Amino acid sequence: MIIGYLLGSIPVALLVGRRHGVDLREVGDRNPGAWNALEQLGPRAALPVFLGDAAKGLAAGLAGLALGGELGGPLSYAAVAGAMLGHAFPVFASFRGGKAVMTFVGGGFTLSPVAGAIALGACALVTLLSSFAWGARVGVFSFPLIQLAFDPVGRVLATGGLMAIIGLRFLGDRLRGRSSRARSARAEAPRA
Repeated sequence: MIIGYLLGSIPVALLVGRRHGVDLREVGDRNPGAWNALEQLGPRAALPVFLGDAAKGLAAGLAGLALGGELGGPLSYAAVAGAMLGHAFPVFASFRGGKAVMTFVGGGFTLSPVAGAIALGACALVTLLSSFAWGARVGVFSFPLIQLAFDPVGRVLATGGLMAIIGLRFLGDRLRGRSSRARSARAEAPRA
């Protein structure tokens, strides 16, 4: 988990953004992750962020495999969870990180490679038929459903735990956004 956390803490989006003169924590949705990089920098410049964030999860899962000796075993799940937490709360970037979606995607290939490949195919197909935004959603959310065909239910439940990390990051950002808007509204309200 510590190895995963340190890998996840590498601020790929910030490094790529800096190379293009942009601090992704200050523009767009202020999320230093692949999606904000895509929206702010464009597809070509954002590609290294997508690949780098996924590589963090993949490398963490492989470290868990190397230490635990079992593909999709408990150490792989712990390492991927560590990478996701490192991405969300990176020690190398003042604990201001992203939502860890791409780190989850990369880790998924070590947790259930066949399910990962099928989910990636579903993402590509929906992207061709609709948009990347929908393709990405289908790919991520279909992964545990596809995984049910290949892995024991316990592993699929563990995958749900990883996805909960992403959900909690979205919820936290949403709640912070509401409290920021409420503070702004109070500050702008006329005083009697």
